[in-house]
Amino acid sequence: MSLIGHFIAGEVVTDAPRTLPVYNPATGESNKTVAVADSATVERAIEVAQAAFPAWRNTPPMKRARVMYRFKELLEANADKIVAMITDEHGKVLDDARGELMRGIEVVEYACGAPELLKGEHSKNAGPAIDAWSEFQPLGVVAGITPFNFPAMVPLWMYPMALVCGNTFILKPSERDPSAPLFIAQLLKEAGLPDGVFNVVNGDKEAVDTLLSDPRIEAVSFVGSTPVAESVYRTACNHGKRCQALGGAKNHAIVMPDADADDAADALMGAAYGSAGERCMAISVVVAVGEDTADTIVEKLKSRIAGLKVGPGTDASHDMGPLITQAHQQRVASYIDRCESEGAELVCDGRQYSVPGHEGGYFLGASLFDRVKPGMSIYEDEIFGPALCVVRVDSLQEGMKLIDDHEYGNGTCIFTRDGEAARFFTDNIKVGMVGVNVPLPVPVASQSFGGWKRSLFGDLSIYGPDAVRFYTRRKTITQRWPSSGLREGAAFSFPSSK
Repeated sequence: MSLIGHFIAGEVVTDAPRTLPVYNPATGESNKTVAVADSATVERAIEVAQAAFPAWRNTPPMKRARVMYRFKELLEANADKIVAMITDEHGKVLDDARGELMRGIEVVEYACGAPELLKGEHSKNAGPAIDAWSEFQPLGVVAGITPFNFPAMVPLWMYPMALVCGNTFILKPSERDPSAPLFIAQLLKEAGLPDGVFNVVNGDKEAVDTLLSDPRIEAVSFVGSTPVAESVYRTACNHGKRCQALGGAKNHAIVMPDADADDAADALMGAAYGSAGERCMAISVVVAVGEDTADTIVEKLKSRIAGLKVGPGTDASHDMGPLITQAHQQRVASYIDRCESEGAELVCDGRQYSVPGHEGGYFLGASLFDRVKPGMSIYEDEIFGPALCVVRVDSLQEGMKLIDDHEYGNGTCIFTRDGEAARFFTDNIKVGMVGVNVPLPVPVASQSFGGWKRSLFGDLSIYGPDAVRFYTRRKTITQRWPSSGLREGAAFSFPSSK
């Protein structure tokens, strides 16, 4: 078996007291292992990053940006290799893996604007012969803890912005699909990033706990399930760290009676079943306004599910690959069992799905529930699998109340031809990311990604303008040079611009 190591001080490190198997979800087999960092390994990475910080902090933003320009070119040149790694260890189809990588590259492109993003503000003669200006100064050593479902994209949402802001970075990716993050780290070195500025440590809870508790780590960015996100946020804050922790989601799509039903059904198929539903922006609830709307959308979804192609992600003809682990496959199937017993109508059953030649793979077919009610487990919980439920309501206001009342507020969308309804929805819905006839309203790199309520812990969203605020601290300087030979004497009143 091959061993996937860490990346510390510009070198791949393979010594490890423990290892974990890495599986191919399409076959259920493992032919590689990943090194598991203990606290000593993590502390070594922190020491290396801390030593690299002073020189990187003083590197001009333009030079940092040039590293990102070269990094972008290397990511594009090696895209096929990265995409294959993602599909091999995560299972998502190749086109989906390529889309993930491209959305990560967009953030690298945005980071190339570091000289503009970091130039600060200046006020000449803010007072009598007094100038004032602000600077965005880096924090120091920062860390990112990322999930299995986007092994390339989510890390790229974090460290390019952290690096161009002048910080050094330690990434703890998911131990389930670690190859792509390690390979990309080597591309960063090839792009000219100095050794020690970016490090990767693979591991489990011990590595995470070390990052959260070590006083040399100034800030932590996290993406994962809500219970873990909340715990990470509280632990990091209790240790005096800045933290943004993106949690779970239960994303609703409202379908209005005037919507183009075919367009809505097509969009919902990709949004619900793409990447086997393992997306925090996946649509998992359709809120159909009116019985006729619900009947129509259920029939259209049912017919499309019948033609859905499920199998290994390496086959370009497949629409959906396996789930990440056998345990997660069984968890999703158990929710389908439970919801059926709770009284929902099971329209399409994806359990016991088997792919010829890949019987050991972690596959589920697409499941569709109708007449789902609040309080049912499949409505309340984030399933993170290929299970879509339809809720029937009588009005837009009733549908919006369902969304507003849910504990999660990550993403939502509305399908309609009515501009007034769309404007009312976008103005008033209590969700962080909203789409109009767009099922996955993931913001572009120049905006910021983040939900409301229990989908985000912390004040700042990930990437975009919020990333500059998160990875820097503002320093304001007020300066005066008195005229030569003039002394004004002591002043005891509070200073003002008189």
